[in-house]
Amino acid sequence: MDFIEDLRLVDGPVLWIAWAAGAAGMAYLLWRGGQRRTLRPAGPRWLQSLLAPAAALLCAAALLAAAHWLLVYVLSVFPGELPREVLAWSLPAVTALLLWITVLWVSWRRPGARNPAPGGSRHPARRTAAATGALLGVLLLSAVQINGYFGLNHTVSDLMGTAVARIQPLEDALKRTPGASAGIGLPAWKPPADLPDGGVLRRAVIPGTSSGFKSREAYIYLPPAYRATPRPALPVLVLFSGQPGGPADWLTGGALRARMDQYAAAHHGVAPVVVVVDPNGSAAGNTLCMDSRIARADTFLAVDVPAWINGTLDVDPDPSKWAAGGFSFGATCAMQMVTRHPDIYSSALAFSSEKEPALAKEREKTIAVAFGGDTEAFDRQTPLRLMQERRYEGHGIYFGAGERDHEFIGYMKILSEAARAAGFNVEARRIPDAGHSWETGSKGLPAGLDFLASRWGITQ
Repeated sequence: MDFIEDLRLVDGPVLWIAWAAGAAGMAYLLWRGGQRRTLRPAGPRWLQSLLAPAAALLCAAALLAAAHWLLVYVLSVFPGELPREVLAWSLPAVTALLLWITVLWVSWRRPGARNPAPGGSRHPARRTAAATGALLGVLLLSAVQINGYFGLNHTVSDLMGTAVARIQPLEDALKRTPGASAGIGLPAWKPPADLPDGGVLRRAVIPGTSSGFKSREAYIYLPPAYRATPRPALPVLVLFSGQPGGPADWLTGGALRARMDQYAAAHHGVAPVVVVVDPNGSAAGNTLCMDSRIARADTFLAVDVPAWINGTLDVDPDPSKWAAGGFSFGATCAMQMVTRHPDIYSSALAFSSEKEPALAKEREKTIAVAFGGDTEAFDRQTPLRLMQERRYEGHGIYFGAGERDHEFIGYMKILSEAARAAGFNVEARRIPDAGHSWETGSKGLPAGLDFLASRWGITQ
C-alpha cells in the first residue's frame, strides 16, 4: 500500500504509461473513426478516412471554447481565464470522446450488429470495449498532464489525501501555557544539542469568535526550534491557498513541510511558525477575503486568526515578525491583509496575485454579489486603492509569478510598482519554468523566506 501511495504522478513510470496509453488510444480512435463509410462515397478513400477525425477535432475545439466561455463569462465559476496549457490538454480528451461516440454509433448501426455471428471480428461489443479502453487511455494522459501543469498532486497519496488525513490534531504539549511568556527572543536563544531534525505538522480548527465565520481546519507547521526547551519566540507566517482549493494544497502542491524543513536546517532549526488558514469555508467558496454580503472573512483573518495564534502558540507577538502569504487567490488575500492591516501583518509573500479580488471576470458581477452594486464600498478595500491613499514605510512585499504566466506577470508589475510608490520594501521575481501553477508558490517560497529573514531577525 505504501508503494502505491508513494507513486509519483508527475514523472516516472506513471507519466510514461500515461503517454503510451494516450498515444495508443488516440491512434486507435483516429483509425476506427476514419473507417466510417457513406452510402455514396465522394472523393478518394484516404480523404474519406480523414473526415470523421477532422470533424471530431473541429467540434471538440468549438465545444471547449463554448464551455470555457460559459464557465468564465456566464456562470462565473472561475474569476479568470484558464491557462492555455490546460485548455490545450483538454482538447485531446474532448476529441477522443467525440471519436468514441462515432465509433460506437457506426459499430452498432452496421447491418447485423444486433445479431452478430459468434466470434465474428466485427462484433460491436468488442469494438465498444476496445474504443472505451482507448478513450480511457487518452483521458488518463490529459488528466496527468493537467495535474502536472498545476503541480497540485505529486503522488497518489496527494491525490487521495491519505497523507494529509494522517496529520494529528494539535496537542496540549505543543500549545502555549496560559499566562506564560511568548518564549525567549531569537537573539538570546541558543539551539540545544538534541534539537530535532525536522518540524512537525498539526491541524486545528480556528473558531470565528468575532466574525462568526466557519472555516475548514487549519494546518500548522512547527519548526524544530519550537520543540526545544526553552522555546524561542518565533515569527509567524499565515498562508492562504488558491481558489478553488483548500489549506491542504499548501502541503501537497506547495510542498510546505519539505520547504520549511530545508529552511530550518539552514538556520539552526529556526523557521517561522506557519499557519495555513482557510478564508473560504469550502473548496468552491470565495469570500474575497473581505467583510461583505458573502461573509465576514476580513474580520476572521484580522481578528480571530491572530487572537487564536497568540493565545495558542508560543510565537513572537510583535507585528513586525508577522507575515501573510499565498498563491493566486491566496496571494490576493495576503495583499489585502498587508494593505488593510499593516498593524497585524507587516509583510506579505504574494505568489501570482490577482490585481484585485474577483468573483467573476467582469468586475461588475463581483461588486453586485458582494456589495449590492456599491462600487465605492468595494474599491476602498482593494490593495491598489489603499496603496494610493496610505504609506507603508517599514513594511515589505515579496512578489513572484511564473515566467510563462503572462497575465499574472502583468498584475505583478502593476502591484509592485504601486507598492514601491506607497513605501513598501519590494522584491519581484519571475519563477523559472512555471506557469499559473503551484510550482510558483513552491519554488518561490525559499526566496520569499530569505526576503523575510532580515525582517524577522533570522540569521545563519
